[in-house]
Amino acid sequence: MKSYKKTAAAIAALTPEQFRVTQQSGTERPGTGEYLHNTEPGIYVDVVSGEPLFASSEMFESGCGWPSFARPIEPAHIKELKDVGHGMVRTEVRSAHGDSHLGHVFTDGPRDRGGLRYCINSASLRFIHRHDMEAAGYGEYLDQVEGK
Repeated sequence: MKSYKKTAAAIAALTPEQFRVTQQSGTERPGTGEYLHNTEPGIYVDVVSGEPLFASSEMFESGCGWPSFARPIEPAHIKELKDVGHGMVRTEVRSAHGDSHLGHVFTDGPRDRGGLRYCINSASLRFIHRHDMEAAGYGEYLDQVEGK
């Protein structure tokens, strides 16, 4: 099994926006994320640890201004924490190994896909195209990604 962890080198390689979002629990401005309109097949991994988080096949347009996913590709790689900031009670989503702030999960997702909406900051993700997954060490997830 592949080992995923947060390293000083990975943190040093982050852009200022990636650092603000993943390490300081920041949020991108709605509608500005790199992956908001990505329709290519592949998986999204934690920008810090590389752990696989979401498959493009689970992405949907929610209209919220951030990439939305119905479920994680590997539930063990997601931590959910109570977030009471900004005068709201929400469920924060963090990567399990990298401890990166990813976004929040809500219960207003597509009912036919489980009813959840993982609202995720693009700055916390790195996209691995389907064509590159095997070479990048993510071949075991090819069956969860659409397209051949």
